[in-house]
Amino acid sequence: MSVAIRNTWEHFAHGADIGVRGIGPTKEAAFEQIALALTGVITDLKSVRPDVAVRITCEAPTDDLLLVDWLNALVYEMATRRMLFGAFVVTIEDSRLQATAWGEAVDRVRHEPAVEIKGATYTALRVERLEDGHWLAQCVVDV
Repeated sequence: MSVAIRNTWEHFAHGADIGVRGIGPTKEAAFEQIALALTGVITDLKSVRPDVAVRITCEAPTDDLLLVDWLNALVYEMATRRMLFGAFVVTIEDSRLQATAWGEAVDRVRHEPAVEIKGATYTALRVERLEDGHWLAQCVVDV
């Protein structure tokens, strides 16, 4: 039986904040997809050029905590570098995540940033393997 591979990201409603979700055939792909959802809260992903690579490393004792650390590391890098990221490659070994995020400096005219993300929260936090074998990564981000 062949299982269709799906990579996807989406937003879900959550009061004044917004939920982000990534789904992929591997845990790493789900973490990449949720990073795209994070950027998608701010701007249209198609407007972000992958001009600059930034290395990011996180470590946490559980997948859930690793997801929050990953998203908060991205929020930190976007804020301090004044960048947006639109492409990601993630590897996870044991409790350590290593990633490269590609992006560019924020161009307010072209990117038209909608909101500023303050950080990832523990609300609706889930990292799990779904019945179809894909991985889900989700949480609510504070905007």
